[in-house]
Amino acid sequence: PVSPGELLCLGSSLAFSGLFYYLYRKKARVAARIQEAPKLQVGDDLPALVSAADGRCLPYVALEGIVLPAKAALTSHYHEGMQGVIQKLLLKEHRLIWNSLVRSW
Repeated sequence: PVSPGELLCLGSSLAFSGLFYYLYRKKARVAARIQEAPKLQVGDDLPALVSAADGRCLPYVALEGIVLPAKAALTSHYHEGMQGVIQKLLLKEHRLIWNSLVRSW
């Protein structure tokens, strides 16, 4: 005989296992896409490659080349001697706002 408490524990264990497996698979897909990211050289042709991309966005790209930091290079806490630089960060957001008074965008 199985008690209701045991069934409840088994059910919640299965639910949590399913949730964690789903999250694991989602992160594994992202990691695979990062590993398959194209490696581009920093140069004058980079803006042309971005503007030619679908939606003017490259989801995952590894940039290689020499860039100079504005203040100090970013260092890794996990790998000694590994440094990086954020050369330029640009975020554009376009929002449409519904105006209920004139019923238009």
